[in-house]
Formats: sequence, structure tokens, C-alpha cells
Amino acid sequence: MVIKKKFGPYIRELRIGHGIGQRELAEKIGIAASYLNDIEKEKRTAPKPSIIKKLSNLLKVNNEDLNDLAGISKKSIAPDIKDYVQNNPKIISLIRSIKENNLSYDQIDDLEISLKKSNTKALIIAAGLGSRLKKHTENLPKCMLDFGGKTLLERQLEAYRKCGVTNISLVRGYKKEKINYKGLKYFENNDYRNNNILNSIFYAEKIIDGNIIISYSDILFEPSVVKRTLESNHDISVVVDIDWRGYYVGRKDHPISEAENVIFNSNNEVEKIGKINTGKEEVHGEFIGMIKLTNRGAKIFKQHFHRLKKIYWNKPFQRAKTFQKAYLTDMMQELVDIGVKVHCIIIESGWKEIDTVEDYKKALDGFKRKLTKI
Repeated sequence: MVIKKKFGPYIRELRIGHGIGQRELAEKIGIAASYLNDIEKEKRTAPKPSIIKKLSNLLKVNNEDLNDLAGISKKSIAPDIKDYVQNNPKIISLIRSIKENNLSYDQIDDLEISLKKSNTKALIIAAGLGSRLKKHTENLPKCMLDFGGKTLLERQLEAYRKCGVTNISLVRGYKKEKINYKGLKYFENNDYRNNNILNSIFYAEKIIDGNIIISYSDILFEPSVVKRTLESNHDISVVVDIDWRGYYVGRKDHPISEAENVIFNSNNEVEKIGKINTGKEEVHGEFIGMIKLTNRGAKIFKQHFHRLKKIYWNKPFQRAKTFQKAYLTDMMQELVDIGVKVHCIIIESGWKEIDTVEDYKKALDGFKRKLTKI
């Protein structure tokens, strides 16, 4: 529970912040204005879960946060959890086992993390043209380029599956017929020439829930990177390489000025992310093109995307000329700007970006050297 407020006053604060009158809100959620007034003044406890859900949608606030506050208001457990337990009586035996075994807070945390890891999904965004790879992508999407006998996509799938992530989806667009592996769920971005990574993600919106890792299709990464990402329990996390500068030595086609960099604070929370002027500010790391969302994080991410889409469609957004052309880092910066915490998962190497012909040749040389040593 992150919001340390009382249910009624918090509803009133949100309502006023959105410029909605008390009577107007009451009509929209289907209750009497006098009842809403009593709730806001704490003369009544929080309403039933169906009303709470309507409030969360209209006031653009996380439903789980409101349910937590409602539980406190009623001096009971959160209503959504209470309903779930009542509808799934078998869950009581699990709770009783936790009680009888006197599990510590740390053990309960470990159990929760283990459950989340086993249910984490992956979404790979592979719709783009890959034009900077020139002739190599004339007839193939970037992710289908060969790397030591396996495609880039196959190597990504291998890294995910080695870490137990088997529920994998992919958004395809350019040369989509070339990507056709069994066991993947596919989503189509047929407007890939007119949009960018952020909007491409939302062609797969219906599976963005629960615990999910979202990654670019043009990065080679080791299983250790996925493992580290799975360990994050924060609602919204970005993977950041702090050993990044060496990768740009001698890299001419993709200079350091084009890196998606990150500045973070002592709590490993993002302060700035995107194409930061590295000559003017001290940069702490590079965003590798991988994020992780919890169920709550996914709701926050989707809620703000749709809010921003209404405001900025065909207009400049963060560093993008229009919202349609926004990068994922533009969205992350916007979240930070409005006070949403974005956590950094810190890694040191273990990945490569394949953005240009130069990147591709270097990566191939690396595979050849590995094979020579075997």
C-alpha cells in the first residue's frame, strides 16, 4: 500500500483535481450525491467493490490502491481480496498453512516473489523496419538476422526459456510473414511505418497484465539479464547497464549521443531517461530496451498511456515530434515527471544492441571468436 490517506478524503481530493462536481460523480457511479458526500466526509465506510472500480476508472487511480484504502475504512481486508477468498474457498487452506507454519515476513515475501516469477510473461516488440541495417533487412526483420546459426529472436527466446519464462508474445509488423515460430502469441502492427515502439507495445495491450517483461527485438542478452529482471518486485522497472561507455568506443554509426541513457538517484529510481546530453550531465547508465511491470505497474502504465494519447495525439510529446513516434523512454520520463516511481534494475554488460551494420558485424565477430575457442 503506497497511498497513506483515508478513503473518503482521497476520493474528494481526486474528484476536485479532475474538476468533477460531487453530484456529477455520484450520477456517473450510480449512487446518491448525499451518499457520496457522506463517504467523502467519513460518515460512511467505503462502498462495495463494483463502485470502487467505477471510481478508479473515472478518477484515473489504481483500483488496488482504492481497495486497500477501502479495507482500512471498513476496518477489514481489502474488498476485492475478501470477494476473491469468498469465491475461492480453497485459498483458505493456503492461508491456514502459512499461519500454521508461522512464516516470517521474509518467507512470505519469498513465496510471493516465487509465485510472480513462475507466472511472468514476456512481450517482444518486433514491428520496426530496421532501416539502419540496410541490405541485411531488405527482406528480413531485424530479429530474424542470423547469429552463429540461430536468429536473434531464437537467442532471445532461449534466454527467456532458460529462466522459466515460457509465455511469450510478439508484436510484428515489417515482413511479418518471416516471423512464424511455434509457441508464440502474435499481434500485428500494420501501421509500423507511422508509429514507434511505445504505440507498437499497445497492439498487444490485452496481454499486458500480471507480471510481464517487455523488450526490444534488436538486443542480444544473456539469461543472467532476464534472471536479474525477474528478481525486481517494483511496480515499474527499467533495466540499466552501468558498464556501458566501453561499448561506444569505436562505434561510429551509432554514436554515444544517440544512447538512451539514465540518471538515477541513491534509491535507484529514475530521474532522467532518454537521449540525455552526456556532455552536460553525468550519466549513470544506459537503458537496454527491457522493462518489467507488476500487475499494478501494468495498470498504471496502461492508464497513463491512454490519458496521454488523448492529450498528445498528433502533438509533440517529451522528446518525440508526435505522440505516435514516441519511444518507450518518453513514456518512462513522463511517468517520472508526474511522480510515478520507476526503478532501475542494475546490470553490468551481458547484452548488445544490434542497430546498425557496424553493430551486426561486431556481434558476428564475437560469435566467431567464441566458436574458435570451443
